[in-house]
Amino acid sequence: MNNKQVLPKIIKPKFIKDIEQTCTKIIDIEDEGSIKNIYISDCRIKRQAASQVSFEGVIFNKVDFKGITLNSLELTDVRFENCDLSNANFSGAIIHRTEFIDCKLMGLNLNEATFQNICMNNCNGQFVLMNYTQMKNVILSDCIFENSNFQHSDFNKVEFRKCNFKLSQMSGTSLSGIDLSNSDFEGVGIRPEDIRGAIVSPMQAVDFSKLFGLVIKA
Repeated sequence: MNNKQVLPKIIKPKFIKDIEQTCTKIIDIEDEGSIKNIYISDCRIKRQAASQVSFEGVIFNKVDFKGITLNSLELTDVRFENCDLSNANFSGAIIHRTEFIDCKLMGLNLNEATFQNICMNNCNGQFVLMNYTQMKNVILSDCIFENSNFQHSDFNKVEFRKCNFKLSQMSGTSLSGIDLSNSDFEGVGIRPEDIRGAIVSPMQAVDFSKLFGLVIKA
């Protein structure tokens, strides 16, 4: 069994030069809308639903997306900074070269989304939904994912850095070859076959051994 971790090599988002000079506080999202090469700051997305929207080369800073539904969303070369995406519905989104930094993601629905070259750093993702997702070259760093769902997902070159997955559900998602040792998986719901081949700390090994019905003798 090869349990050596294969680390992701992230391709960062690409933005036009001096994008901050394009700053706007007004944004109108329409069905089949395409928004490119702009810096959007200090505003709230008023429209509650839109379909087939794409953002490319966009930076969102302190933008409120709470409760919005964006069906068939596409994100390419996008950065979210200090944004609130709580209870938004981005299910089925295609997300490429995108960063989430210091964001609120509580209850965000990303079920059946496709992620490639993604970083989430210092985000609060309690109760986030990421079931049936496809993840390739993804780094989750210093994030809270308590009571979240990552079931039946495909992780390819995914790295966890000091994240909190307490009481999350990961059944049906293989963690083989992923280093779990510096993150918290207390009370996580997972099957023995999903954890097989993962890299864990000695204390985690004791906790996860309960999944296999082992009794540790003192």
